[in-house]
Amino acid sequence: MAKLLEMLALIVLSLGPSAEATVFTVGDSAGWDISSDFASWVANKVFSVGDALMFEYSTYHTVNEVDRAGYESCNYASPLLTGGNGNTTVPLTSPGERYFVCGVTLHCLGGMKLHVNVESNQTAETPTRSPPSVTQAEAVPPPLLEWPSGTSDFPFLSGSYSHVARGSYAGVASLLCAVVWALAL
Repeated sequence: MAKLLEMLALIVLSLGPSAEATVFTVGDSAGWDISSDFASWVANKVFSVGDALMFEYSTYHTVNEVDRAGYESCNYASPLLTGGNGNTTVPLTSPGERYFVCGVTLHCLGGMKLHVNVESNQTAETPTRSPPSVTQAEAVPPPLLEWPSGTSDFPFLSGSYSHVARGSYAGVASLLCAVVWALAL
């Protein structure tokens, strides 16, 4: 038990400045739901590279990342990312505009959509070399830790976003939460 706590402390300390990243629960206690006022929710928040958006929702909803045109027209026919398991975490890995809509068109038209502007994180380390050129759909940050090939042992990494969460700050934060939760049992 003491070794586990010691290892947990080392992991937290190794995160250094990245531990300051924020995981935003979209819609706060109401979650990703038609009853949430996302325009008000996002109004006073600053989103930075390294932060993450956590969408919590019922099986009646999905979360789809779309481009600006898809956001404005509630068209999710060509999503950049899709989640439908009720708990989707999206790491914010680069600066720029991000758009999310519910896959139920009437919900989206009723306001169940989110637009965030991700700002550069000035405290992030500057890369020593240029990363290879990839499209945004292929962009995946390098892993912080080596993850198992499957996610069956890590239910918090399941769903459509598991490939994005591996190696991200959100994945490490989820791992730490799971360890703390397991210790509390």
